[in-house]
Amino acid sequence: MFGLFRRPPTPDTDYGQADLELRTARDRALAGDWTAARDLIVATGRDWELRGRRLSVLGGAAGEAPHWLDAWEAAVPDDPTVAILRADALMDQAGEARGAASARHTTHEQFREFERLSALAGQASQRAVQLNPDDPYPWVTRMASTLANGHRQRDEFRAAMDEAVKRDPDNFEAHLMAVTFFCEKWYGSHEQMFAAAREPAAAAPVGSSVAMLPLLAHFEYALREYGFDTRASSLSAKASYFRRPEVIREIEACAAKWRGAGEPRLIGRGVTLRHWLALANYLAERDRKGTRALLAQIGPYLGSTAVYGYFWVRQTEGFQTVWKWAG
Repeated sequence: MFGLFRRPPTPDTDYGQADLELRTARDRALAGDWTAARDLIVATGRDWELRGRRLSVLGGAAGEAPHWLDAWEAAVPDDPTVAILRADALMDQAGEARGAASARHTTHEQFREFERLSALAGQASQRAVQLNPDDPYPWVTRMASTLANGHRQRDEFRAAMDEAVKRDPDNFEAHLMAVTFFCEKWYGSHEQMFAAAREPAAAAPVGSSVAMLPLLAHFEYALREYGFDTRASSLSAKASYFRRPEVIREIEACAAKWRGAGEPRLIGRGVTLRHWLALANYLAERDRKGTRALLAQIGPYLGSTAVYGYFWVRQTEGFQTVWKWAG
């Protein structure tokens, strides 16, 4: 068993990760059968975390290739899922327009297009709210749309956040967006970011994915304090931060609460949160055996796990480095 971990698997970068039903439905939709996407979302029901993850992946697919969503909308113009995916597709296009570079390496033209498409996504999310007022997810897309102009839209962000958590108090996507919005590199401070992570994590029930959000806050803190544009040379300093006793204690407490109701599923946010914990363990140099077990569960499923990019230039490099360390 030990030797299996000496050679990392070839990373599977499909955004659907271990959710094979989602991957199949998306691929069928891209091939022209939009009913596969519709049926998947109907079957997901009110499992808000799984629904949010599946909508996000389908929305990204529609952002890149909208023909199947256009056909769906033509057939069922007032389908609330179409409205949600239309908003998410615009948000995906906005993110592509801006790019992933730091602000000083992003052009004015990129920022303008990011703002234009984000505004359209915000408008589209309002239609989704009208068509399905019980759903928290359109409010999350509305939250995301304010990232383009957060200084002027702080009140709108908070209002959308309130609406999302009114419908689902432990909504992972909403609280994740709050940690992002209030981090220092966007529109907040370290203190606001940690509060946005720790308060819902403390209030969430045992087993909730929200319990893991403080790990993201630590990743964001290390990125901001020890270098965004110097990832290769700053890795040692970032790792030293994760070896602080108080950071290790919080990692352990978050992981214990998340896993306290039994081993979390892989679909939804299960794979991503296992990556977070494996990465935190690597940086803190703790629980190598437990990290091996996490990686055995993850298998090759990387998808897009942005936090690896906080420490290495390529996500795949980070994933494979953690595998080698755990082996």
